[in-house]
Amino acid sequence: MKILNCIAVDDEPLALGQVCKFIEQTHFLKLVGKFTNAIDALQTIHKDEIDLIFLDIQMPDLTGIELAKLLDWKKNMTGPRIIFTTAFNQFAIEGYKVDALDYLLKPFDYDDFLRAASKASAYAEKLSNNPAVNTKPDKDYLILKVEYQLVRIAFDDILYIEGLKDYVKVHVANNEQAILSLTSLKALEEKLPSERFLRIHRSYIVSLEKIRAVTKNSAQIGETTIPVSEQYKDPFLLFVNQWKE
Repeated sequence: MKILNCIAVDDEPLALGQVCKFIEQTHFLKLVGKFTNAIDALQTIHKDEIDLIFLDIQMPDLTGIELAKLLDWKKNMTGPRIIFTTAFNQFAIEGYKVDALDYLLKPFDYDDFLRAASKASAYAEKLSNNPAVNTKPDKDYLILKVEYQLVRIAFDDILYIEGLKDYVKVHVANNEQAILSLTSLKALEEKLPSERFLRIHRSYIVSLEKIRAVTKNSAQIGETTIPVSEQYKDPFLLFVNQWKE
């Protein structure tokens, strides 16, 4: 049985201590680190080979959901899996949207913990026997309804997407006129690969590959400067830190 390198992230010391204790008493888990905030955890995730993260959701500075979204574009579907630990069951749907492996509702006992950890172990064994098991379809385009027809837009061509109430404007390379479609920015955000696109404002999603300059409060794509709103600033600044390396 493969030994899984684990970290635990929780801003509550008692909850963090309990998860660490459970990890240490589980023979197929190895505790590599424990953190009270997600930003410190991110540095270890990028530096070390981590298989599994026990992650609280409600934390200051950077939430567990935000960290999971950042890892999704970084890991390219082969990085650490996440088991969320939280006292709030309303986050369950958000957890599964970021492809969490499991969801532990506080307070949980060792039996609950072991069930979730065993699922991670079984997943790791399956992946080692079949490396393609976690590969998503190699889809490199977006299908949008434009007036009375369906239009295929290659991800490579998208510069940024602008939300306008019930519509979106998709700005594409080599085309002065944006593509207008009756849909929401949130709906598009769920369809776009998070390793390539990032929402930086309630009204904007940008292609990470097309950013040519940044400040703390903006991203520049071509001749367009796009603002970064406070709500999305932490994930954007973490991307900038990785971008500089």
